[in-house]
Amino acid sequence: MTLESSSRRVTPDAHAPARRDPARTRARLLQAAVAEFGDHGFSGARTDRIARQAGSNIRMLYHYFGSKDELYVAVLEAVLADLRHDELQLDVDAMEPLEGLLCIFDFVENHFAAHPRLRKLLAFENLNEARHLANSTRIPEMATPVLSRIRKLLARGAASGAVRTGVDALHLYVAMVSLSYYGRAHAFTLSRIFQKDLHKPSWQKAHLKLARQMLAAYLAPERG
Repeated sequence: MTLESSSRRVTPDAHAPARRDPARTRARLLQAAVAEFGDHGFSGARTDRIARQAGSNIRMLYHYFGSKDELYVAVLEAVLADLRHDELQLDVDAMEPLEGLLCIFDFVENHFAAHPRLRKLLAFENLNEARHLANSTRIPEMATPVLSRIRKLLARGAASGAVRTGVDALHLYVAMVSLSYYGRAHAFTLSRIFQKDLHKPSWQKAHLKLARQMLAAYLAPERG
């Protein structure tokens, strides 16, 4: 028997059923669910569309996630975990305090710009008064590291005189998210109200510059 004939014998039949890969199947279902919930919200999303888009079936969807509610919680955990993971890759500890704080803001701004479905998911969940977020124990834990880093930067900045004293880390982070999120999440309505296209890159760039200047001015040490 030659090596060539041996290799032909072990080549899988094209019509044979594919080997199961649970991790890959679950990941495909979750990816499809992010798109479906992001586009249609919880109420409008269809589990059969998610299964079909993932190349799977409804039985496997419920096998891995239990219910539509549990799948939605998994989606929220996944998109926020991506945000937190990337946030923690920033090397802000080696930066000057003000530079590090503005770097975190720049990251948040860029992340919301690059992930429109994250903006939609947060908007949908806020309309539902965070009913599904309340069922996650992971999401509150994800917030702790980034607030800790902001507190350290604020403490270093206050000690060196580079940043004003008495700034609360959570207030500051909420301000960062507001400045980066609101103008994008509400661009359609604001554009219609004020008859100006807020989606234009030039407008978004100018708004980012303004937001950075506002943060820097607020964080500057008080004089006199």
